[in-house]
Amino acid sequence: MNIRDNVKDYYGKVLQNSDDLKTDACCTIADLPGYLKPVLANIHPEVSARYYGCGLIAPLALGGARVLDLGSGSGQDAYALSQLVGADGEIIGIDMTTEQLSVARQYQDWHAEKFGFANVNFIEGDIERLEALDLEPASFDVIISNCVINLVADKEAVFRAIRALLKPGGEFYFADVYADQRIADDIRDDPVAQGECLGGALYWNDFLTMAKRAGFADPRLVADRPLSIHNSDLRAKLAPAQFYSATYRLFQIDGLEPACEDYGQAVIYKGGVAHSESVFVLDNHHLMQKNRVFPVCGNTFRMLRESRFSPYFEFIGDGKTHYGIFPGCGTAMPFGAAPSGAETSGACC
Repeated sequence: MNIRDNVKDYYGKVLQNSDDLKTDACCTIADLPGYLKPVLANIHPEVSARYYGCGLIAPLALGGARVLDLGSGSGQDAYALSQLVGADGEIIGIDMTTEQLSVARQYQDWHAEKFGFANVNFIEGDIERLEALDLEPASFDVIISNCVINLVADKEAVFRAIRALLKPGGEFYFADVYADQRIADDIRDDPVAQGECLGGALYWNDFLTMAKRAGFADPRLVADRPLSIHNSDLRAKLAPAQFYSATYRLFQIDGLEPACEDYGQAVIYKGGVAHSESVFVLDNHHLMQKNRVFPVCGNTFRMLRESRFSPYFEFIGDGKTHYGIFPGCGTAMPFGAAPSGAETSGACC
């Protein structure tokens, strides 16, 4: 059975609710921000019972946004984001599992009555074949997926299709499972390991390479956590690999550089982003306090200026002078390491 058929069987027939999972890879345990508790409380219990996400997919500043949810399952993330985008926004969920879609669609009217508006639609489809669906290119502000990319075979094709569907300045904000090493083929093909989101987990460095090849030059890690494997047989099969749930954001911005380059630029967060009034978090090393000058690299400057976050920032610097690698970004100039006076080989070696 290929991974596509196994996933449909595992999520449609094997799993009946989140208690059937053998690991915590597909079940969010991250701390839940206070403002999201009433949002999730508004979702029908049967939808929540069949939730198998591995992260918290709720980026900020979504008011009025058009959002695509890849692998939307029973619809929990879609219905949560429905409330965040509001009546002027739109959510489209795509899933290939008939049983999951049935649950999501069953409660569309229920949620519309609960929220006071209807802005969610579900499409049956394979996210590896997004080009076959009737989706307009460059039409989405945000695309999300929650523990889904690991379940597809051609991951790079999905990244390329996502980039084509995003508006300029849009973002792919997603959680998934990663490994600290490449997984052996026999384990990768194990049906339970696949279904538990571990068999298809990407080695983190392969993910970065793949994302960059697809046109996302500077992936940004938002949050991560180690995963536990409760089933002893599965844990033994996967050893010694370690697994992590991680949330990344990838911006659809042409011409981002492969490294953090310093152009003497800075930003000031002016506040105004709901639920983030005092501090704006772009990723796990960009926490920007309100009204404080925050020096940034050229890529970060553009991510903020050319995305939906632009109205909330003041931008300083014209970017015309280059000062080298941005300090503290983990990339050091390789030259000058040899001790003074040491002999070296010829210049063309």
